[in-house]
Amino acid sequence: MTSLNEPAISVGLRVDVDTLNGTREGIPFLLDLFARHGVHASIFFSVGPDNMGRHLRRLLKPAFLLKMIRSNAPGLYGWSILFQGTFWPGRKIGRVAEGVIREAARAGHEIGLHAWDHHYWQISIDHLERGGIARQLDLGMTELTRILNHPVTCSAAAGWKCTDNVLLEKNEYDYRYNSDCRGDAIFVPVVNHHQLDTPQIPVTLPTYDEIIGSDGINDGNYNEHLLSLIKPDRLNVLTIHAEVEGVSRRNLAENFFELARQRNLSFSPLAQLLPDNRALLPRCTIESKPLPGREGTVCWQGDRVTHESALA
Repeated sequence: MTSLNEPAISVGLRVDVDTLNGTREGIPFLLDLFARHGVHASIFFSVGPDNMGRHLRRLLKPAFLLKMIRSNAPGLYGWSILFQGTFWPGRKIGRVAEGVIREAARAGHEIGLHAWDHHYWQISIDHLERGGIARQLDLGMTELTRILNHPVTCSAAAGWKCTDNVLLEKNEYDYRYNSDCRGDAIFVPVVNHHQLDTPQIPVTLPTYDEIIGSDGINDGNYNEHLLSLIKPDRLNVLTIHAEVEGVSRRNLAENFFELARQRNLSFSPLAQLLPDNRALLPRCTIESKPLPGREGTVCWQGDRVTHESALA
């Protein structure tokens, strides 16, 4: 156990909410859990149609099928999520569960946009032109702004699916930051040698579904493994999912935050990780590449760009 006299280790905490079930069942549990542990987080909501069941079509892809088997997806997410929007139109999450989203904001958590249609974003964004991307963002921003009755100041791409065109479209919004990729340091993205305005706060730690069932990791040792990856000399950004830690793995989440308290970890919304002087942030490109435990590719922090080669 870490001595409470030692400086707390800072961890940026991000909650992704992909589905209606995660919003209505997972978020109320997590709000109570966070309140009991004095934790505040950035919560990113999907607010449009819940069509997540349409991912079942990807079972034809071996990598996705293996992930579903390894993570025991029916037990992890539940059949109601796995079939949502498959045989009937997906219900609009923001309309059905707007009260939950407002309650998360009233509890002092930072609220951002995850997606309008999470499923559509994941399967389409790599090929969408800027007009299609703008429509998805506009739909999501309009709905989330309506629910909160104040501007939305951050976003996190569904499934860590992001492209240069996504960055260019998001740069049109007055976001404090985006969290669209994996990486190891907060950075300012560069697209076509042009430095954008909005910093990226990448996720640095693995999610439950990425590592469970691999390399001997199971529910009995998952928390200890995850905590071992959190270091005082690095950027620590953790993503949990309302559908997992908030529903099917509640006991695991309870235990994690108790162990984290014993180790003197300090959780905060991602915005609190931003430095006062953003001029000191590195400039980096983004790139798509595989991530162990996920099917396909995700967005990663890319090469650093010198100030001279990036137009301010």
